[in-house]
Amino acid sequence: MSCSSRIAGFGHAVPDRCVGNDEIERQLDLEPGWIERRTGIRSRRWAADGDTLTGLAAEAGAMALDDAGVGRGEIALTLLATSTPDHLLPPSGPLLAHKLGLPNSGAIDLAGACSGFLYALTLADGFVRAQGRPVLVVAANILSRRINPVERGTAVLFADAAGAVVLVPSDNPGQGVIGTDLASDGGHYDLISIAAGGSSRPFGPNVAAAECLMTMLDGREMFSQAVQMMTDCAGRALARAGADAGEIDRFVPHQANGRISDAVCVGLRIDPQRAVRTIEDYGNSSAATIPLSLSLAHRQRPFAVGEKLLLTAAGAGLTGGACVMVV
Repeated sequence: MSCSSRIAGFGHAVPDRCVGNDEIERQLDLEPGWIERRTGIRSRRWAADGDTLTGLAAEAGAMALDDAGVGRGEIALTLLATSTPDHLLPPSGPLLAHKLGLPNSGAIDLAGACSGFLYALTLADGFVRAQGRPVLVVAANILSRRINPVERGTAVLFADAAGAVVLVPSDNPGQGVIGTDLASDGGHYDLISIAAGGSSRPFGPNVAAAECLMTMLDGREMFSQAVQMMTDCAGRALARAGADAGEIDRFVPHQANGRISDAVCVGLRIDPQRAVRTIEDYGNSSAATIPLSLSLAHRQRPFAVGEKLLLTAAGAGLTGGACVMVV
């Protein structure tokens, strides 16, 4: 049976601890207001000692499942987009599915950095179209545990959050993902990285603690590359959808930096009033920012059937992508 997909439910979760800019500015000896002027961030959420990645992801996933009204036994696949799994091995996806009580679901992790949710969404859409069964997509990160607290480039930006959507079959061919573009550029592989912990540089007695934390090699170059990749991917996704920017009802970019979102709006000629912004209160939680933003926007003003959304992201790797969706 031929079908398309549609988003039936949205969910999100954030830790209780709210960290204001003043705390970080004092720690880094920055003047008051420095962070907000350069990033658009006023506060962010950081996990407490007892919080886990799968715990945060399960909270968002449960909200999305309840919102969709889909039974736990109906979910056929769980995709977890994360750069901060509970452990390097095994993957966290099976534990997430177990915590949610999904008895018939396959489960895997996707390490796509900031664009991980869009990769997972694209795969989920293809699965629903091919198999006619619902998929849970969760993106979650606890980046506060990977921040180098003395490195300004990462300490001011990154945050912890989870967001989720449930995709279900639809007999309306005009719903779901109608245009997508995925991109990568390994020539800029090391702009954002964690040096140690992989097979190239495994943990060992000679590995310094700082090598296990995130570093940004060149913030200005990362800014420029992110703007270009997000704009280019979004333009190609629109073209593949047979749409133009003026038809987009809501634009949901990755919340990397407020100025990046503004620049992408200019490049695409999208009215900034149509852009969903959550970075002010939640910071940059990498792959989680888009589904977090979708869930928060849906609760503020529910998506109407037929609304056309544009999602775009870029991040470490470099990886990037964009999707045009019809709700």
